[in-house]
Amino acid sequence: MNIYNRPWKLVPNRVRGVGGREIDKLRGIDPPVDDNSGSESWIGSVTRAGAIGPNGGDSNHGCAEVILPDERKMYLFEAIALDPEAILGKAHYNRHGENLGVLIKYLDAKEPYLLQVHPTRPFAKKMWDSDFGKEESWYVIGLRDDVAEPPSLLLGFKEGVTRELVEKYYYSDDFKSLENLCHKIPGKVGETYFVGGGVPHALGEGCFVVEVQEPSDITVVPLRMSAMRKMFAPPPTKDGEQLPRPDFPEPSEEELKLYDERSLGAFIYDGCTESENLKRWLIPPKTIREGNWGKEYYLIGPEQTEYFSFSRADIKGGVSLIETGYPRVGIVLDGNGKITFDGGVLEIKKGDELFLPFNIPNAKVEGDLSLVLCYPEGSPNLIK
Repeated sequence: MNIYNRPWKLVPNRVRGVGGREIDKLRGIDPPVDDNSGSESWIGSVTRAGAIGPNGGDSNHGCAEVILPDERKMYLFEAIALDPEAILGKAHYNRHGENLGVLIKYLDAKEPYLLQVHPTRPFAKKMWDSDFGKEESWYVIGLRDDVAEPPSLLLGFKEGVTRELVEKYYYSDDFKSLENLCHKIPGKVGETYFVGGGVPHALGEGCFVVEVQEPSDITVVPLRMSAMRKMFAPPPTKDGEQLPRPDFPEPSEEELKLYDERSLGAFIYDGCTESENLKRWLIPPKTIREGNWGKEYYLIGPEQTEYFSFSRADIKGGVSLIETGYPRVGIVLDGNGKITFDGGVLEIKKGDELFLPFNIPNAKVEGDLSLVLCYPEGSPNLIK
C-alpha cells in the first residue's frame, strides 16, 4: 500500500486551557464537557505549543498525531519525515522543508481570552529570530447561549490610540483600559475575520471559532513581567509561601527591557473608526467555483494574506478536489460522506479532521457535507 497518495485521518488533539465543551459537541462526544484537557484543539499541527498550560512540560505539546492508512499511529511530523517530498510535494518542501507552513485550531472560549497581539514577520525575526510571525484569522462556527453577556470579540484599536496612551496603561497595569482602547464586535456565526500582525485582539466569552494562522505560537499579552509572573505563578504552599514558576525565573534588567520592547513594539498603532475597522478585518466570502454539486468559496484568500488561505465547500453530491501541488488540512464541519481516490475510499463524518498529502490521484468528495480546507503559504490562487 502506498500510504503517501491517500488521505489520512488526524487524531483529536486538545491543547491547554479550561473548556472544550463546544469542541466535544462538534465531534459528537456525549456528554460534552468543559474540563482542563484544553479549550483549544490544534488540527494537523507540527507546531509545538509554548510552556504555559497544564501540559507545558511535554516537549511535543501542541503537535497532532495521525492514523496512517496502514493503521500506524504517530505524530504528524514523524509521518512527514518518512518521505517529506512524496508527502508535501517538491514545491512545498523547497519552500518550507518539513514544516507544514500553516496552523489550524479550534478555539472554544469558555472564558474570555486576554487581550493580545502577534508580531509581523519582520518584528518576529528581529525580536525572536523566528521565520514566522503570526498573522491569523477567525471563522466563527458557534456561540454559547449560556454566558453572562452576548459573545463578542475585541479587534483593532479605536481611532486616535497612540503608543503613548498604551504605554500609560501598560506601566500602570490598567489592563481594562487597554481593552477599552479596542473595538468590540458582536459575535455572529458564519463571519470571518482577518487578524493582521500587530493588531490587538481577543475572543470574548462564548465564541467558538476555527482559527487559521501562520505556524507560530508567539503571543504577546500587554502585561508587565511582574503581572505575568503573578498571574501564572503556582498556587501558594500550605504555609502560604509563593513559589516561582520553574520556567519563569527572576528576570534580569536586560530581560525586562527586552520584554517591554516586545510587548509595546509588537503593536501597530493605526487605529480607525468602527466602520473602517470592519472594512479592514471583516472578510466577505469569495466564490471559487459552484455547480449542481454545491459551492466552494474562500473564507480567507490571497487578497488578505500570502501566508495561508482557507475555503469552505458545501457539497450535495460529489466534486473533485482542486489539485494545488501542495498539501492541505481538512475539517468536516457538518454532514457525512466519503473521499474516493485511486485505490480506495475513506469514509468521513462531522468532526473528522484530515491531512491530505499533495498528490491524491483523482480525489473526489462525495456526500452531503460541509468541508473546510486549509492551504499553506505557496498554494496557488484557486480562483481562475
